[in-house]
Amino acid sequence: MRRAAKRAMLFSVVLALLVLAAFWIGMQREPGRARPTVAADSTRAGVRSVELYFAAANGDSLVREEREVVEPATFRDQVVMLVSELDRGPRGRGVAALPAGTSVLRVYRDDHGLLTVDLSGSFRQGFRGGATAEYLAIASLVRTLAANLPEVERVLVVCAGRPIATLGGHLPLDRPLDVADWP
Repeated sequence: MRRAAKRAMLFSVVLALLVLAAFWIGMQREPGRARPTVAADSTRAGVRSVELYFAAANGDSLVREEREVVEPATFRDQVVMLVSELDRGPRGRGVAALPAGTSVLRVYRDDHGLLTVDLSGSFRQGFRGGATAEYLAIASLVRTLAANLPEVERVLVVCAGRPIATLGGHLPLDRPLDVADWP
């Protein structure tokens, strides 16, 4: 019995010390103040100028916008960054041509210049428009990718892991788009 009582006492003391330590650590933080976030180390990252294409305000063409971005580490990250910048919209003139919320799910690149980009369901579900809006959305995407990724010669657009025949019924997307056809 004595041995069990000593163990129980020792366990209680250790538990009390742990509770006190947790309380003391919690008191060291100021109430209502979140932990500071650590900024990404950009000292090793380069900055790069990219070309983005948005719809003109009058909706009849594309406008080019240059933007400085942190150089992504991988090819996939470059594609993700470019589509993300298109989704953010222009800083100057023009309007976003991609449906809001469009993001990259997957990226595939072969040795023959074919880039398959798998976009989120927002790309298709958020599309509202006719033939011109469809042309501008696809042209914005293809021209931006081609301008910044010289190794890309053709782009195949996939949505939510599945091929799509068209975005709005006017342009075929069931085969790769030759970037030379989207000047």
